[in-house]
Amino acid sequence: MRAVVQRVSSASVVVDGRTVGAIDEPGLLVLVGVTHTDGPEQARKLAAKLWGLRILEGEKSCSDVGAPLLVVSQFTLYGDARKGRRPTWHAAAPGPVAEPLVDAVVAELRALGARVETGIFGADMKVHLVNDGPFTVLLEF
Repeated sequence: MRAVVQRVSSASVVVDGRTVGAIDEPGLLVLVGVTHTDGPEQARKLAAKLWGLRILEGEKSCSDVGAPLLVVSQFTLYGDARKGRRPTWHAAAPGPVAEPLVDAVVAELRALGARVETGIFGADMKVHLVNDGPFTVLLEF
């Protein structure tokens, strides 16, 4: 699993002109990509890392201050553009594999006590964010 984690002041996801997920306070926007070899263990590890990652103001984590997370599926994190001009998506897991694992990350976060908003898997999403810092990190499990 790969995740691009951005510290945000606010963030939202819009699908067909309707906001489907939003956080209106400091927290994390998390773009999650899944590859073929990922499973529930990677989802659990990613959720635990996100909950405890100390990148909020004052080196706090979401667990320290109860900050919300907006989790958005992002298969393009496994795009490969090293050859030619068009990326390939061979490393990205197909929807029937990826969707339950993204859902597992969300479920694990909620089980830890996190407030989590989401996008809609497979939808054409418009993601709006105010990156705080800017502060962006890449996680990989």
